[in-house]
Amino acid sequence: MFTAQGIVKPKRLEFDKKNKSEYYGKLSAGPFERGYGVTIGNSLRRMLLSSIEGAAIVAVKFEGIFHEFSSIPGVVEDVTEIILNLKQVNLQLNGDEAHKRVYIKASKPGTICAKDITADADVVVLNPDLPILTIDQNGEVEMEMIVQRGRGYVPADKHNIENESVQMIPMDSSFSPIEKITFHVENTRVGQSTDYDSLVMELWTNGGITPEDAVAHAAKIVKDHMQIFINFDEEPEPVQPQVDEKKQKMLANMAKCVEELELSVRSYNCLKNANIQTIAELVQKTDGEMLKT
Repeated sequence: MFTAQGIVKPKRLEFDKKNKSEYYGKLSAGPFERGYGVTIGNSLRRMLLSSIEGAAIVAVKFEGIFHEFSSIPGVVEDVTEIILNLKQVNLQLNGDEAHKRVYIKASKPGTICAKDITADADVVVLNPDLPILTIDQNGEVEMEMIVQRGRGYVPADKHNIENESVQMIPMDSSFSPIEKITFHVENTRVGQSTDYDSLVMELWTNGGITPEDAVAHAAKIVKDHMQIFINFDEEPEPVQPQVDEKKQKMLANMAKCVEELELSVRSYNCLKNANIQTIAELVQKTDGEMLKT
């Protein structure tokens, strides 16, 4: 088996604690062999931008409006401009549910901001001062929005909202909580040699995830995808299917014998004469077939 003898491996990972916040982080890692810094920096950057989960508004419904090329009486901005503002709302979706509904209802003249969104405790607005629309005299607005988890950028036509009202307008959505990433490579010393790489990376988030957690998630994604290349002969572990507890319970009930039902003697004899042994066999019978029994 090949071993990477003599290859220098990184032993240092430091975050700049002086300027660290929930929105910004700067890390330095090394030492790396010459050229490795760019390779690893590019891999992390791509994963950070494309694969970190976030939340965004995916569709919006305006009361009395049926398409985005409309205007709302008493509202300064038209629907298209309001949707553009909604795309900039940064959200954090907690809990186990994949999507939530949030609302805006206002009639008081003035600017309506992201902080005016009504939602339950699982939805956190990260930029509450973002202006969304302006209500003029005698204006009124009522909106319903769907917030969903996702990764990367998803165009409006890819959102699954077929079962929603025809008034629900799908939106392009950027789910990534990562706003910006830069990195560069510096020379660092190992022994007497100074031609090794040190990776310096800066990243800005919208507050939905800390920079440390974002880097850790991205590194794990890279590691998981590279694992299969380590041993070609090993079979990958089979993916365990998710168990639908409701379906399992239903199947168990269907397998029960009709004897377990609290039926009258006459009803039970009718089922036995029709050679119906289980609940599954019973529910497959039509009304006409049951009348014949």
